[in-house]
Amino acid sequence: MTEFVPTIPDISDAALAARLQAALDNKTKPLGALGRLEALALRIGSILGTDKPVLEAPQMLVCAADHGLAARGVSAYPSEVTWQMVENFLAGGAAVSVLARQHGLALTVVDCGVRRDFQARPGLVSRRIAPGTADASVAPAMSAEQCAQAIANGREVVRALPGNALLLGEMGIGNSSSAALLLSRLGGLDIEACIGIGTGLDAAGLARKREVLRQVLALHAGATAPLEALAALGGFELATLAGAVLQAASERRVIVVDGYIASAAVLVAQALQPHVVQRCVAAHRSAEPGHALLLERLGLDPLLQLDLRLGEGSGGALAWPLLESACRILREMASFESAGVSRKEA
Repeated sequence: MTEFVPTIPDISDAALAARLQAALDNKTKPLGALGRLEALALRIGSILGTDKPVLEAPQMLVCAADHGLAARGVSAYPSEVTWQMVENFLAGGAAVSVLARQHGLALTVVDCGVRRDFQARPGLVSRRIAPGTADASVAPAMSAEQCAQAIANGREVVRALPGNALLLGEMGIGNSSSAALLLSRLGGLDIEACIGIGTGLDAAGLARKREVLRQVLALHAGATAPLEALAALGGFELATLAGAVLQAASERRVIVVDGYIASAAVLVAQALQPHVVQRCVAAHRSAEPGHALLLERLGLDPLLQLDLRLGEGSGGALAWPLLESACRILREMASFESAGVSRKEA
C-alpha cells in the first residue's frame, strides 16, 4: 500500500460487544426499549474500546476547494460561492458555524484548493494544492501527485487536532458531481441513479449535469482503481477528507459522516482500507438520491432523515446530541440492581 495510506486494522471485539450489549440490556428499561439509540451506544463503545465511552473535544472539519468542472454548468451557483462561504464559515454566519457553536464543536476550515487568497486567522488552515482542480471533462481533475498530497494533508490536519471524535464537512461548488462520479465508478452504479439537483438545479440544469457527467465517466473509463478514480473525478476537498478519514480511523476516533459529499470521501477511504467504516456513524440521509445508495454501499444506517441537502457538516452537527446521549445512557443510566427496580417476570 502506498505510504500515504495507513493500514486500518479490524476492531471487531466479540467480548467487548457482549459486555456492551449486556450493559444495555441491564439498564432500567424494557429490553431494546431505546431502539436505535442502543445500537448507536454499542457502536460508539466498540469504536472507542470501552463500555463507558466519553466523547472528548469533538472536531468539526470543513474542507473547501473549487472544481474546474463547475465551468460546465453542473451547479446552480457560481464558483465564487466557494470562497464566499469559506468567509461565512470563519465569520460564524453559516449553518454549520451556528450549529457547531450550539453543540460545542470546535470548527476548523481547511483551504484545500480555493480560488482565493485568505487572510490568516484562527480556525483557518491552509493546505492548498492549487487554485481549484482541472476540468474533469477534458483532463483528470488532479494529478496522481496532487491526489497523494491532498490525502497526506488530510492526515496531517487530523493529527494536529485533539479529541476522539471527528465530524466531516465540506464546501465546493460542483462537488456533488464529484460525489456522483465516484459513487458510479467505485460503487458500480449507473450514473443516472447517482445524480441529483445538488444546490438546486432546474430541469434544464439537471439534464446538462447528466450529460456532462456521462462524458466525464467516458473520458476516464480507465480510472477504475480507487486512487485513480479519485484523481480523475474527485476534488481536492474530497481527497483531503479521505485522508482525514484514514487518519481518524487509524487513531480510533468516532467519525461522524455528514451528507453525500462527505460520504463519497468515506467511500474512497473504504475502497483503500475497508475497516474504516467500523469507525463511522452516518449522521443523516440527505435529499440527494445517490446518498441512500452510497450509504447502502458503506453499510451505514443514518440516524436522521430531514431532507437536508446543504452539506457543510450541518447534518453531523444536528446528529451530534444523539451520540452524546447514547454515551450517557451507557455511563449514567442505572441498572436494575443498582436502582432496586424489579425485572420483567419470566
